[in-house]
Amino acid sequence: MPTAFFVTHPEVSVDPSLPVPAWRLSDRGIARMRAFARNGALAGLRAIWSSSEAKAIEAAGLLAAEFGLPVQVEKRLGENDRSATGFLPPPEFGQVVDAFFAHPHDSVRGWERAIDAQDRVARAVAHILDLHEGGDIAIVAHGGVGTLLLCRLLEVSISRSRDQPFQGHYFAFDLERRRVIHEWRAL
Repeated sequence: MPTAFFVTHPEVSVDPSLPVPAWRLSDRGIARMRAFARNGALAGLRAIWSSSEAKAIEAAGLLAAEFGLPVQVEKRLGENDRSATGFLPPPEFGQVVDAFFAHPHDSVRGWERAIDAQDRVARAVAHILDLHEGGDIAIVAHGGVGTLLLCRLLEVSISRSRDQPFQGHYFAFDLERRRVIHEWRAL
């Protein structure tokens, strides 16, 4: 059964002076991604896609290096648009994320609405899968939009209860039926 792996980038080097999409993986994030690339479950990987954000491209590149595959980029896989607030300190960020998931039909502090981000990432993934020519596929992106996609695939309401526990997780779904095989697992 061909499988899609939705992978979230692992730990990043937080730099408040840079736009969030320009952040790169930390040393720990790089090590975790390299270890994940050796996961036997990925043996059938035939394609790798990434969001256009630096941390996702870097993570996808580490995975691609293990398999000798190119990384294809799809901008619509980007994290929910938080440019209205820019960097927020962790406690405040957590509160805004809670509100983002709790009120998916509202723009929280100018952020992209959760329902809009969910539709965007679901359309992007459907487009990628329509282009896919067989075998397993990895889609490397971000936790927020990954959670939104997972909720869509599970046919449940948007909820932070389905969020990954920390950066660097993946879930898998059957390419043919678009059914979730397993929810979040750590890289």
